[in-house]
Amino acid sequence: MIEVAGDVDSEVKQQTATNQRKEQIMSDTPKQENWTKPAAMAIPKGGYFQDKVEQGRYGPIFPRTPACYGFSIIAKIIPGREPAFYQYAQNLEKAVAGQPDVIAVLRLHYLRWNLFTIKGETYFQYMGIFDTDFDKYTEDAVAIFGATGLTTVFENLEGFPMDWKTNAPAFIKFVRDHHCPSFLEYGEYPYVSADEIKKALKLKASFSNMLDQMQ
Repeated sequence: MIEVAGDVDSEVKQQTATNQRKEQIMSDTPKQENWTKPAAMAIPKGGYFQDKVEQGRYGPIFPRTPACYGFSIIAKIIPGREPAFYQYAQNLEKAVAGQPDVIAVLRLHYLRWNLFTIKGETYFQYMGIFDTDFDKYTEDAVAIFGATGLTTVFENLEGFPMDWKTNAPAFIKFVRDHHCPSFLEYGEYPYVSADEIKKALKLKASFSNMLDQMQ
């Protein structure tokens, strides 16, 4: 019982420290609280504010912006693999239609995928906007693939580690190495999470239903 109590106490202290760090970050940027006004953020070359770099488990965490968290990956595909990307898109569409929460843990706002050609070679661009930090997003992605038995379209990219299902650090290193940081991000309703948006829409629907019942 003493060991359990110690573990709980340690977890409480760790969570308290994490909350205090988040509160400090929020106090440094009060404009994050004002979702009623659009906001834009110019980001230095490299993707970090050097005076506010927060270290994560795999390196510096890219900052939260008015568009929340996100990254853009650009990587060369293995020649001849173009059909695999289109097939994977169809598979993901079906997976989400059949089980809407299949990738809910990623706390995504949006995904956008592109294939484009540079000097006769095809590149893949992966753009995602989400509510968790960079490290957690990639760790959760590996966990989802492992739990569902799905593969990742990244397997069709040159240099992607084939042991990624059991080697999360290698997966994350590949993502970081191919990440192209934004230098400007804009939010019409800045810093609002996907959950907050869905709650607001549910509330709106409830009010609409209530008004309909009163007529």
